[in-house]
Amino acid sequence: MIQKHFGRYLLATTLSASLTLAIATAADADKAPLTIKWPMPTLKGTPDDLPTGPNVEKLPEKAPAMPAISKGAVNVAKGKKVNASDKNPISGSLDMITDGLREAYDDQVVEMRKGTQWVQIDLESEHEIQVVVLWNDHRWIQLYRDVILQVADDADFTKNVRTVYNNDTDNSSGLGIGTDKEYFETQWGRVVEAKGVKARYLRSYSKGSNQSALNCRQEIEVYAVPAK
Repeated sequence: MIQKHFGRYLLATTLSASLTLAIATAADADKAPLTIKWPMPTLKGTPDDLPTGPNVEKLPEKAPAMPAISKGAVNVAKGKKVNASDKNPISGSLDMITDGLREAYDDQVVEMRKGTQWVQIDLESEHEIQVVVLWNDHRWIQLYRDVILQVADDADFTKNVRTVYNNDTDNSSGLGIGTDKEYFETQWGRVVEAKGVKARYLRSYSKGSNQSALNCRQEIEVYAVPAK
C-alpha cells in the first residue's frame, strides 16, 4: 500500500515539474532582449581623475548585456507627464525627460538645483514595469550620487512605495541605505531590471555628481506592456 501511494506521489510530482517547465518555456518564448539605439558618446573625453572605491563600478568599455522583456513591451514613459521637486529648472523643461531625445547635447538636458532632487513620471495607469533605462547627464563622464529609483501607487509617494535601485550607501538622501553601486554616466545610461513591479508612478532621485552639485536629467525610459 505504501509503495502504491509513493508511486502516485512520484507521478504527481513529475507531472507538476513537467507542467512548470512547459509554462516557463512558453514564457521565455514570448520574450526577447531589449533593443535600444544608443546615443553617441560624449566628445569631451575621459577625465584622468575618475573616482574609485569599493562602491564604484569600473568605467564600461561596451554596452551592457540587455535583459529579456516581453515582446509586446514598449517605452510607456514616452510623452508622459513629468513632475519634479525643482519646479523651475535652471535650464530645460521637464517634458524633455520623456521626449525620446538623449544625445550628449546641452539642449537635451534639464538642469536642476543642488541637493537631493527628484523627477517623477505619471504612467497614467498601473503597469508591470520590466526595465527602466536612465540617463542623468552623459555630456561628461561623471559619477552621479544617490541615484535612487522608486515606484508608488500615488503621486505623493505615500502608498505602496518600493525601491528598485539605490546606490546611496550612506543614506545621505534619507531614503534608506542602498546596496547598488555608483556608476559612470555614459551613452549606455543605467539599465535597471524592475522585475515586473506594478506601479503607476516612478521617481528618479539624485544628489549631484563628482563634478557638480547640480542635478541633471536627460531621459527616462520605462519598458512595460501597455495597459489595456
